[in-house]
Amino acid sequence: MDGSEARKLAQVVIRTRRAFKRAICKSLRSHGLSITFEMLQVMNCLWNEEGVSQQALAEKVSKNKASLTSLLVNLEKKGFVFRAECVADRRHKHVFLTEEGRQLQATVQPAIDDVYIYVEKTLGLESIRVDRNLFTRLYGVVEDY
Repeated sequence: MDGSEARKLAQVVIRTRRAFKRAICKSLRSHGLSITFEMLQVMNCLWNEEGVSQQALAEKVSKNKASLTSLLVNLEKKGFVFRAECVADRRHKHVFLTEEGRQLQATVQPAIDDVYIYVEKTLGLESIRVDRNLFTRLYGVVEDY
């Protein structure tokens, strides 16, 4: 064993992630939405839990602080988020959704759903379930390394 098959599997996983990103961006554009994939990642985290610190948000979206700050500035300009100083430690800021930011979820969801529905129709639910189990096991193995 030389690890070449595992290497090929990792390459397919990475290419698949990139393909999903491209498909979601294409769908967002076709729905007339001017939001980047990176902005969508930040918004998705905030839709699940708002009021998180910038540091926690940076970790959740795997961005450094400078990149996240740039994304947040752009999201603030679009009117989707605002930042507020932490009461306990004024050096830290927490990120919150505006009403427009909350409403964006309903606008964005159909574009994202289009991609996933297409994948389900093309591959079939049973195939997706089998593959998801494989990737769940793969994640566990790599995470435990």
